[in-house]
Amino acid sequence: MVPSAIALVAIVLFAALLVDRLIGDPHSVWHPVALVGRFVGWWGKPECYSPNYQRITGVFLWLVTVILFAAPFYCFAALAPWYLYLIIAPFLLKCCFAWRSLEEHTLAVVNALKDGVENGRDKVMMLVSRRTADLDYEHILSAGYESMTENLTDSIISPLFFFCLFGLTGAAVFRAANTMDAMLGYRDERERIGWCAARMDDILNYIPARITVLLLLIHFFQRGRLSSALRIMRRDGRNRPGFNGGIVMAAMAGGVGICFEKPGIYTIGDSDRTLDEGGADILEATRMVTLMFVLIAVGTLFLLGTLINSTVI
Repeated sequence: MVPSAIALVAIVLFAALLVDRLIGDPHSVWHPVALVGRFVGWWGKPECYSPNYQRITGVFLWLVTVILFAAPFYCFAALAPWYLYLIIAPFLLKCCFAWRSLEEHTLAVVNALKDGVENGRDKVMMLVSRRTADLDYEHILSAGYESMTENLTDSIISPLFFFCLFGLTGAAVFRAANTMDAMLGYRDERERIGWCAARMDDILNYIPARITVLLLLIHFFQRGRLSSALRIMRRDGRNRPGFNGGIVMAAMAGGVGICFEKPGIYTIGDSDRTLDEGGADILEATRMVTLMFVLIAVGTLFLLGTLINSTVI
């Protein structure tokens, strides 16, 4: 018996989460995202183009990169028999999100700090673009946990959201777009060539970021911290540049009772607890939001499928 399309989505979602928890992200130059990164690194050099043409070049090569990355995912989904799809699709979807890896990188910063601030600075440098040489203990932890919180949307909820809507192709398109933003979306010499990458990442993350906030609020309601999460989100949600990451970070900071700070740029939350004290709660919230999203997404898909079938009948 051939499973329904909704059943396939549900099975692949749960299987991909299991694959992620068991093996994480293999550190290989042949990982699809690593290949995209090298391709973007090849063309994303502003000095190679006239300033007058950098923006249009960035738009064109954004499209080329998305198509090249997503095409194999599309072809596999369109041509593979259902039984082969069930076996391979979880691994392909896993290439488009990073749950375990996100935790590992953040905890690597926490563990490095046990051996001294300098070790923590070296580790957190791999996660954030800010200058780390002058960061103290608490600001190093802040940078690490900020990365986990912001990437709860970018690295987990968004790719899974687009998979639920558009299958493997949707997840692949988002992952390519987000990778380009991570490499080019900065207000420096890359601003013109990265303009499209930054804008498209904002657009694609708009709905998933708000889903993430809603799930965080549900989680903190269960923990008796809803009012604090709402208060900080309303007060500090726009402190961070951009209209997606700030509201997620503010909801997390308020719900956990900690403060995220990028010196000279923004402060989000109140220091009711240190990040040492609140770190475990940030990790728990990240895990709970991920699991809630998958369960709610699958439930919603099955409900819609039932309604559609009853309407047809």
